[in-house]
Order: sequence, then C-alpha cells, then structure tokens
Amino acid sequence: MMCRHGTAVFLVLYPLEEGPELAEIALHPRRNRTGDHWHVLVSGMPADFRYGWRVDGPDGPEHHYNAETVLLDPSATILSPGTRWGEFREPHTRLSERRSVFLRRAYDWEEDTPPLIPLEDSIVYELHVRGFTVHPSAGVAHPGTFAGLVEKIPFLKTLGVTAVELLPIHEFDENDCPFSHPRTSERHRNFWGYNSIAFAAPKAAYAASGPDFGQVSEFRDMVKAFHSAGIEVILDVVFNHTGEGDHRGRLSSFRGLDNSLYYMLTPEGYYLNFSGCGNTVNCNHPVVRNQLLNCLRFWVADMHVDGLRFDLASVMGRDYQGHVLMDPPVVEMISEDGVLRDTKLIAEPWDAAGLYQVGRFPFGRRWSEWNGKYRDDVRRFWKGDLGMAGALATRLTGSADLYESSGRLPRHSINFITCHDGFTLWDLVSYNHKHNEANGEGNRDGMNDNNSWNCGAEGPTNNPRVLELRHRQAKNLIATLMLSQGVPMILGGDEFLRTQQGNNNAWCQDNAISWVDWTFADRQAEHLRFTREMIALRKRHSALRRRTFFRGERTNGAPDIVWHGVNAFQPDFGMASRTLALTLNGQQTEREPDADFYMAFNAWSEALDFEIPPAPNGKPWHRVVDTALPAPRDIAPESLAPLVPPHRRYTLAPFSLLVLISERS
Repeated sequence: MMCRHGTAVFLVLYPLEEGPELAEIALHPRRNRTGDHWHVLVSGMPADFRYGWRVDGPDGPEHHYNAETVLLDPSATILSPGTRWGEFREPHTRLSERRSVFLRRAYDWEEDTPPLIPLEDSIVYELHVRGFTVHPSAGVAHPGTFAGLVEKIPFLKTLGVTAVELLPIHEFDENDCPFSHPRTSERHRNFWGYNSIAFAAPKAAYAASGPDFGQVSEFRDMVKAFHSAGIEVILDVVFNHTGEGDHRGRLSSFRGLDNSLYYMLTPEGYYLNFSGCGNTVNCNHPVVRNQLLNCLRFWVADMHVDGLRFDLASVMGRDYQGHVLMDPPVVEMISEDGVLRDTKLIAEPWDAAGLYQVGRFPFGRRWSEWNGKYRDDVRRFWKGDLGMAGALATRLTGSADLYESSGRLPRHSINFITCHDGFTLWDLVSYNHKHNEANGEGNRDGMNDNNSWNCGAEGPTNNPRVLELRHRQAKNLIATLMLSQGVPMILGGDEFLRTQQGNNNAWCQDNAISWVDWTFADRQAEHLRFTREMIALRKRHSALRRRTFFRGERTNGAPDIVWHGVNAFQPDFGMASRTLALTLNGQQTEREPDADFYMAFNAWSEALDFEIPPAPNGKPWHRVVDTALPAPRDIAPESLAPLVPPHRRYTLAPFSLLVLISERS
C-alpha cells in the first residue's frame, strides 16, 4: 500500500461474512516500509477475507488522517457491503463502513477473443447497466444487473450496434445524493454513478451474484457474451474526481491514505474543483498516474474490456496546481502503454472549469473524442437556425476542421446527437426548455442551452401536426448521424423514442424517468424500424465509413464529393440558407468500390424542389430514404427502392431528408 506521509499504518482483517475483526496488525515503520510502500506478510489466514487500512499521520490543512477510520484499498477489486442496490446506507458521518475483499476465484475465459472492430466501422450504443433492464417491461430474469444485460444482447445484435458503452460500473455509493423530490420528499439516489470510490471494483449491486461476491465473474460472463455476439464493451471511467467529495466529504480511501498526494489542493488545503464534484484527482503525479495505469491494465488484461471512455478527460491534462500541460504525462503513458495498444481510447475533451479541447486533446492520434461541436451544429441546423448549412457540411464529412491539421482522421470524431447528459432524442424534439424540477434543485441544474425545438408545443401533446413533425425530426437526426463520416454513438432507448419527461440532468432519478421502458419498442415500432434500417444502410456502404477525409478534387473521374443546393452544382452556404445537398462518389473511396450517394437536407419551413444531378457513375438513382414519407416508405432497401430520374426536380417536404443511391457500376 502506498502512503508517503503516514506515520502509523495498521492492517485490519475481518472474516469474509459479517463478524468481528480477526486481527489488527501494526506495521513497523522500518521493517514493513520500503520507501513510501507499506507491506506485510500474513500467514494462517482463511482463503477469502475482508480487510482495510488504518492510517495515522501529521496534522495540517493538507492532510486528513484519522486513525479510527478503516480505509479501502485503492486497488481492491471487490468491496462489501452494498450488494443490493440502495440497501446499504452509511451513517451520517465522515467515516466509511465499506471494506475491501480479498477473494480469488479461477475463471475460464474459454476461447474469448476481442472483436477488434475498426473504429470507422463501429456503432456505439451508450447505456446504463441498471437503467437498461430494471423496468418491469424489460422482462429479464435479473433486472438491473450485468446478467440482465446479457439477456438483451439479441435485441442489440438485431439493432446492429457494434459496441456498448457502459456508464460507470465501478463501485460508488448510490445513496450519497443530498437532494430529495420537492413534492414527495423522497430521497434521490446517485443513479449515474459518476462518483467512484474504487476504480478497480465492479459494482456489487450491478451483479445478481453480488451477495455471493460474484461480481467479478458475472462481469466477465457479460463481456464474454458480448464478444461471442461480436459486440465490444467500452467502459466509462471517472478518473477526474472521487466520491470522497470536498473538505466536508467522507474518508473512504485516497483522502485518508495521502490526501496531499492524490488530490489537487490550494496552499490552504482546500480542494481545487476542476471536476465540478468537489475534488480533483492529481492525475499527473507519478504515483497517481501509475495507480491509474495499473487500474486500466486490469480492466483490459484481466476483464477483457475493449475500450475506455474518460469522463472529463481534460482534467488529466492539468498539473497539480491546475495549470494546463501541453504534453501531460498521464495521457502520454495511457497512449503509449503496450497492454492498452489495441484498446479504444475515447476522451470527453473538456472539464468543468472551462477547458475545452475538442479537436485538440493531447496525443490525439491515439484518442478519439466526443465531438460536442457535432452535436451542437447538427441540432442547430435541424431546428432551423441561420447560417448552419456550412457547419452541417463540415460535420457530415468528418469534422476535418477539428482533426485534419493534426494528422487525425474521421474516426477520431465520436459523433452524437444525444447522450446520458442532456435530453433524449424524443425530448430534444419535444421541449424548448429543461424541466428538472423533480431533481430538487429548483430547476437550476442541467444545461440551459440545449439547441432543442418542441415543434410547436411544449411537452406532451395530442396535436397530430406537432407529433408528425416531431417524428420526422427524430428521423432526420438519426439519419444525419448514420450518414456522417466518423463514429456514430446512440443513446440507449433513442431507437424507440424513450422520454425523460423533459429532464436533461437525470443523474439522481432512479425511477421511470431514467429507466428504459421497453413498451416503447412496440409503441414506437416505426421509429425502431427506421433506426435499425439506417444502421444497416451505414454498415452496407463503405462510402459512409471513410478512413480519410474528402478532397473534393477530380482524380480519375468525378470528385469524391460535390456540393449542391436546391439547384444542382450550386451550393448555398449563405447566412439565410437552410438547405444542403451533396453527391458522394462511391468509386473514390480507400476501400472496396461502392455505389454513389445523393443526399438533400431541407430545414426550411416550406417544401422545396431539389434538382437531382446525375450519379457520378452514370447509373440510375433509387430513393432509399425520405423522412417525410410514412412508414414503411420512409426507408427502403435498394432492391425495392423506386427510381428517381436525374435532371428532374424532387419535392422535399419541410424539415425532411432525402437519400438516393445509385446502382453499382
């Protein structure tokens, strides 16, 4: 155990099940200490047991030693108790009652191998382990668990996604939320889990086998099942802060082991708060970065995860005083680590203190990024904002403005319209304003600028014109996502238009607001079909999954991309333009030759007649997508798609999208 400033260290041992402590061993400061590492050999112990550390040390504003507190081991892979969601609530004290568990069970990975899906061929699906299956409509045997998630693999396989990105599954205290419902006074929970207390321990309450300490094996079973289905597993890791909070928070682990080493502090001993959650991990200290890297190696080598998404990753780019580093050591170590060589690395390239690094995350050729500019520009185009045609063109083609100058590629852009943080897709087209009153913070929490549009009525409505427009807008957004170069990410439940009732910050809502209601899969079957078919369309066509940026130059025939407006070959990127059209040359790809594409986007409030250019390969066009048409005509496979002659005009309804595909050469 690493502790630099502690003066007295005790190892406390407990039986695996509840009971009084077995022994407490005082470590000798010379015999049991090598440098900053405290160590001890204990014989005669049972095979499995619980344990913790007590540490005493100097007083001072930068230290929080308390010899009465039993601390968690930062490297523990299992914690107890807390095996049933919401059941364990620690007393109102700064002391922790959680314990580390020493337990080793053999695991047979059989022939498990990582799918290693190229990023440009990936379709990421973000979900919450509990929220995805805890609703009664999920119909699983083990709701809210890793095992329950396995039961939904056939649905995800049919949908066509290639990776699941799991909101934090590391141990956290779901009962640490201080807010209550303003009407019922019911205490909220930390549902999302962005408050880790053990970076290497899968959450016991997410395991049906948690009461038997089976969370590690159950997580591995889940990964193995996903791999068997050809789906990768990406973890959302939270290294920017811990669940110990600010100076008023509890002692769990890092704070009581070496507060001044693990956290960024002011000279007065207060926590620098670049995370917005009370403290900031001192990621670039050599000891801390080694701890983090060992943790990542565990998840990749021992737990077989395929990717890592780093929450508020820009925090890792700061030194111990919070200054921004050009080449942060921890980011370089992660980027160059041999064990992580084939692991997908995804940065949320900003932090809560205003550091915004979209397109500029350090060591970027190794990192993909959540592209927040993609989200904002696509939303603004489809809500009809002025001057967004050029921005949409840039986002559709892979955001070269952000990535090309640094030698990066379209795959470095993780494109998304919605994610856990913000409106769902249906709420995005149903609300102009956030409605977070149920969170108990007076509707002050959550983003105010959502670039959303309610299509004419705020929230639920029976107006058929409003509902029809909302459905069309939802299809426009999904279609745009699947037609864009880069890596698309879908928020779980958006494929069948689940709602959070206008709540854009549902972090504390452990109820129907956050839970996926699977009855929507039947109620919104048409949108589910549209989403599934758009995913299949993307997967069939390499022209939509380019490895390099477009050049727009004429080489060996027609250019790889040509821009149009309402009139062919006459693009309008002016301030008043709310339209865009383009053709993609399927022969001009780095991969196997593909069909040609024509796409037209109309975000104007009136129908417009688009002049259809000839296909670059000279073959006939077939209409595969028109979001204004009723299902099932809104999307059709190429073999059944009707012909659309070139040099004619196609009337595209207001707020709708058209896709034509040529016959192959």
